Amino acid sequence: MADGRKQAVSIRMNASDVRKVKRVASRLGVRDSDVIRFAVKTMLGKLGPLYDPEVSGRNLVPVFVESGAELLRFFEIDATKLEAIINNGVHAERRVEREDIALLALTGAQEPYAALKLSELEQTERPRRSAGELLESLRQYLYAKYVYRPVAVTDASATPREPVRLALAAEQEIA
Repeated sequence: MADGRKQAVSIRMNASDVRKVKRVASRLGVRDSDVIRFAVKTMLGKLGPLYDPEVSGRNLVPVFVESGAELLRFFEIDATKLEAIINNGVHAERRVEREDIALLALTGAQEPYAALKLSELEQTERPRRSAGELLESLRQYLYAKYVYRPVAVTDASATPREPVRLALAAEQEIA
């Protein structure tokens, strides 16, 4: 579709979802198709890095942190498939560790186990009280490790958990 024209697409939806779309459209005073286009555009905005073939490795971490549990559950993505999506063809310094990919996959399926694994990685004994707290801790851990740190670790004495320790220390200073 190089000419910019719109194209009709057929989708299958269950009756309950169709009723909800119609109710939202009615309440907003718009067409059903406008609600569906809004949903698609919103989803494409959240998942934008996934349709860019140049984005991979640690650059995909925010996509799966921000919409991971929902995305993983809906598309039934396990840790093996998630690792292939994130790390396929990525240089070693840009890869996401298997342990962290497994942690992401667990948040979509087994939150209590994910909370336990995250506590071990953070080296804390603090129990997680809610799914929201787990997701926020996971976000802080993964962002500190993959998003906010430099691409290559130049200090040979730095441990994989160093970014987590630094992020926790920074949190304590702010509080």
